[in-house]
Amino acid sequence: MVCEKCEKKLGKVITPDPWKSGARNTTEGGGRKVGENKALTARARGSPYTTNFSCCRICRQKVHQAGSHYCQACAYKKAICAMCGVKMLNTKNYKQSST
Repeated sequence: MVCEKCEKKLGKVITPDPWKSGARNTTEGGGRKVGENKALTARARGSPYTTNFSCCRICRQKVHQAGSHYCQACAYKKAICAMCGVKMLNTKNYKQSST
């Protein structure tokens, strides 16, 4: 779970999305450059030369998303943004299945 503010910080995937209307990585509308080598120009997608992955601030598990401070399981359980930790919704009356 990522909030709207942190969605801009997410990396783009190399292959274009076939569902064009909601995709961020299409060539129409300035989303991607044609002929761009995404393996070289990827900002913080995960460099193969670095082994520095941060740990989750709650459970101390390795986080596999660049720039995130919380793992996906903890972000779901607490209903917070995985990158900044902002509360996204109230889960008081929800019955969540994650352990």
